[in-house]
Amino acid sequence: MRNRKIRGLIILVVLLVTAYYFLPMVVPNLPSFWTTKRLILGLDLQGGTQIQLEVDFSNSELSEKEREDAIKTAYEIIRNRIDQFGVAEPLIQRVANTNRIIIQLPGLKDPGRAKDLIGKTAMLEFKFVASSEQMQETYEAMDKFLQENIEKYDFLEEFTDVEETEEVVDVLGTEEDIEDESYDNAMIFTDLTTSEEGIPLQIEHKHIAKLKSLLKDPLFLQNVPTGLQIAMGKENKNDPYSARDIYILHRKAEITGKSLENAITRIGQGYTAKDKGPYMLLEFKKSGAKKFKNITGQNIGERLAIMLDDIVFIAPTIESRIPDGQARITGNFSIEECHDYVIVLNAGSLPAPVNIIEERTVGPTLGSDSIKAGILAAIIGMAVVILFMIIYYGLSGLFADLALVVNVAFIIAVMTMLEGTLTMPGIAGMILTIGMAVDANVIIFERIRENLRDGKTIRSAVDNGFSRAMITILDANITTLITALVLYQFGTGPIKGFAVTLSIGIVGSMFASIILVKAIFDGFVTNSAKDKLSI
Repeated sequence: MRNRKIRGLIILVVLLVTAYYFLPMVVPNLPSFWTTKRLILGLDLQGGTQIQLEVDFSNSELSEKEREDAIKTAYEIIRNRIDQFGVAEPLIQRVANTNRIIIQLPGLKDPGRAKDLIGKTAMLEFKFVASSEQMQETYEAMDKFLQENIEKYDFLEEFTDVEETEEVVDVLGTEEDIEDESYDNAMIFTDLTTSEEGIPLQIEHKHIAKLKSLLKDPLFLQNVPTGLQIAMGKENKNDPYSARDIYILHRKAEITGKSLENAITRIGQGYTAKDKGPYMLLEFKKSGAKKFKNITGQNIGERLAIMLDDIVFIAPTIESRIPDGQARITGNFSIEECHDYVIVLNAGSLPAPVNIIEERTVGPTLGSDSIKAGILAAIIGMAVVILFMIIYYGLSGLFADLALVVNVAFIIAVMTMLEGTLTMPGIAGMILTIGMAVDANVIIFERIRENLRDGKTIRSAVDNGFSRAMITILDANITTLITALVLYQFGTGPIKGFAVTLSIGIVGSMFASIILVKAIFDGFVTNSAKDKLSI
């Protein structure tokens, strides 16, 4: 009696949990206390983006072992970034024996953001802003260099023209002499990095591409004064066509991302616009915190630029020593943008550049067709099995069919509870489970038939049939479960989806066949005065 109560309690709990996670799929507008979790569909069912990356070693001389280590590191970093990005059940796998990585992002609505996140190097650096004398030296050097080498930079010709209001008169000179004189007086770099409002150290949006070309040119960079560098400020997302700040910085980084312990997204609640909105809070390691404290303590009044990937995000003036090893990066961030940078900082920098060599988008229409085909196959499979069991085993077959329906609902409920992803291979595993789910009942029913033919009572035949079939059922299901677990452990992508649904289906099948069906037999057959069993 006690065992039956425990069994009844187990059945009740399983059925309630199954209903709790399964019903939201088929019943709309459930009460507020019901779960908000829903079954997640894979890339092949709901659409999404597939990206194939290639780790680029064209500009590096690495041994085979170093390349292999770099690919493995890139794989782990990309996986960490995607995991934190928030895409449900992404697939990230390396193409065997190559330097390529495939990423599948089911249901992704913004593939551009994902591509930016994957390819970022996120080199964090803290550098001091140059003094006014060093800035002046830099401007004079770059103006002189461009004046002397303007023939190499034809895209800057507009900055060599003499203003129309000026009249150059040289009765003895030629037209070429006049052009040379105006050309020598041009302050090309100064004009390039001065806004239309006359604000120095700012570049208009229409000229940004020109400056980027200069900052990639080795000859131009060689002529920047020793120990200094030129960098652009962060783009204003609220007004992307506005002018951007230009910074002259010391090339040496005082502290880098290697000293970073953690980066966190925070929302400012201050009274000024500067203190409101999302920002990044950087926390340094113990050694980094000590170094940061010394840097800020010894350079009060200086400006310290915080750079990510050679872009200056903020360059505040150090007002006092910062002893707690924390720094804030602000600057008109959206919450998504701030979150993406935090992900990249925490995941680390890529060991080598990665190039996107293929991008494929799976539309929801294809996924819808796949779902319909899968559901149709499952319905037909269930209908055939249900019909066969009723025809061949009568009322007992109907009990087995009830257990089959519970098993299918159990698979979906468990996957919803675990926030798993259902793919086409997963549906295949579910359909296979439908066929396997009645195997145990077939074995049990045949044992019961044998007992009845031997003249045993209904109760004795049922009890003996279940007990004799138990070992065979457990052996068959446990060996299949072991195979499914091996597939999950060593498989990738679709194989894992198949293994997950198969594993859940096997557990559900054993519960339904051994526990649930036995309880039904005890309740409707053996506990009543039955002299004949429909089996």
